Amino acid sequence: MTSDWKECKLEKYVDFKNGKKRPDKKGAIPVYGGNGILNYTNETNYEECAIIGRVGAYCGSVYYSKGKCWVSDNAIVAKNKIESDIVFIYYLLKSLRLNQRSIGTGQPLLTQEILNNIKINLPPLETQRKIARVLSSIDDKIELNNSINKNLEQQAQAIFKSWFIDFESFGGTMPEDWQVGILDDIVEFSNGYAFKSSELLNSPEGDCFDVFKQGHINRGGGFNPTGTKSWYPIDKTQGLEKYILKKGDVLMAMTDMKDNVAILGNTALMEVDNKYIVNQRVGLLRCKNDYGISYPYIYLLTNSIDFLTDLRKRANSGVQVNLSSTEIKNSEVVIATKDINIKFNNIVEPFFEQIFANDIENSRLTQLRDTLLPKLMNGEIDVDKVEV
Repeated sequence: MTSDWKECKLEKYVDFKNGKKRPDKKGAIPVYGGNGILNYTNETNYEECAIIGRVGAYCGSVYYSKGKCWVSDNAIVAKNKIESDIVFIYYLLKSLRLNQRSIGTGQPLLTQEILNNIKINLPPLETQRKIARVLSSIDDKIELNNSINKNLEQQAQAIFKSWFIDFESFGGTMPEDWQVGILDDIVEFSNGYAFKSSELLNSPEGDCFDVFKQGHINRGGGFNPTGTKSWYPIDKTQGLEKYILKKGDVLMAMTDMKDNVAILGNTALMEVDNKYIVNQRVGLLRCKNDYGISYPYIYLLTNSIDFLTDLRKRANSGVQVNLSSTEIKNSEVVIATKDINIKFNNIVEPFFEQIFANDIENSRLTQLRDTLLPKLMNGEIDVDKVEV
């Protein structure tokens, strides 16, 4: 840190305000809460700002809106004052571990007073902008990869729907040599392993597997690599080999909350070999070889609207909603001839291989950003010497 950095309180360079109750009208402007974008509206109460989770499980989480947005009442808005850059302020807030500064025991809470009185060391405005450019260039590349992945998956979904739901490529009706079967005909299904909570580690120690839980499955389907909260020592996995995940494994959420069904039945695709071990209440689906079906078909099928609607209707409902192994395996599926399944896989598997490659690159970029962030913010690294 050089002598031109200023020691001060956040309130000198950042203006904090609470958000407001979100509007009911729908639109295209994002509505931010403590856990990111909640939905979209046609009204706005802020433009280009940082957003901080104010209360509850997401207290201290930080987001950035480049354009117009609505910030709800469970979040706090941060706007830059003179001599501060809003993008720098966003990354500065992310580096401050705000979740550890909350008050309250049962319900964590952040207040404007807490934020205003946080002491920081602030570099000159031009240095702020340089730091912001370095970090945002990494996030821009991550965002680009995510956008590419979304487009690739949408293309794969469209082809799947055209072939196996609408039969557009086959005259609009299911070919006579196809058949209607059940999921058990085409996949090997098993439940994840029931780990005892005392066996799991809260942080990786030595050689460990990441424990794959439902938090790794996105709403609507897809893999969330940031969902790891538990680890399991590799040297304790003798006899658990079948639970160690392989590239192309399909993982299904088997439990959800009754009043807010979000991921029940949705699946994620495993992108790498031998990094994760699967936990209970996650179903593991592996393709059988009888019909030439590969993982893209299973993944796209299980996240299709018709499949999910039918499966969720057959869930056991209580305080939680649960899918039984039997009901999952008995789900109705269309089974094409082997040559068609192979042809479909040859078309769409390259899409998913590119998605896997982009996700792996994003993991490396995220690690790079998270390594640079605190060092740039405390002046340990000279930003002029950083090339990304």
